[in-house]
Amino acid sequence: MTGDASHRKRALRAELRERRRQLSERDRDLATDALNAHLIELTERLHVASVSAYLPVNDEPNIRPWVDWAHGQGIRVLIPVSRNDGLLDWAVFDGGAESTGLFGMLEPDGELLGPIVINDVDLIVVPAASVDRTGMRMGWGRGYFDRTLGSMERCPPVYAVVFDNELVESVPSEVHDKRVNGVVTPGAIITF
Repeated sequence: MTGDASHRKRALRAELRERRRQLSERDRDLATDALNAHLIELTERLHVASVSAYLPVNDEPNIRPWVDWAHGQGIRVLIPVSRNDGLLDWAVFDGGAESTGLFGMLEPDGELLGPIVINDVDLIVVPAASVDRTGMRMGWGRGYFDRTLGSMERCPPVYAVVFDNELVESVPSEVHDKRVNGVVTPGAIITF
């Protein structure tokens, strides 16, 4: 990474983490309800039969009600399992046991399906620190999703999930950073 972009990303991530920590319980609950309604709307609009998602932790926007809804609708939900080599394996979310994996991420306790199984999904929902109005996604700095998206044979629509104030005019980016097709916030579904 270039020093300037790296510094700007670190500073923006720290600011975003602090903003997320300061959200009130009421604001968080309202955001969760609206965000999950938009995710359901997007899933139905795209006629999704299989999706890759993630299980939210800490101060991430809470998409867990949508993950549970998708599973209850018979949609195959793949959840990432971080590997030490920087790649993602995937496991099917079945509503059963979960454990904490690398970097504190929640992962289903199930059979690992390998990195290429994501090529078969209809929609990819990814976490983000921020997304700009051109679709440039800034993650949390480990590059797992950028590597995954960059290596896909066939990439379905990719939507990042952020709070409304995390959709911004521009984010620092570098050549390895990947754009998303859209963003889902509590206030809107935006397709770029």
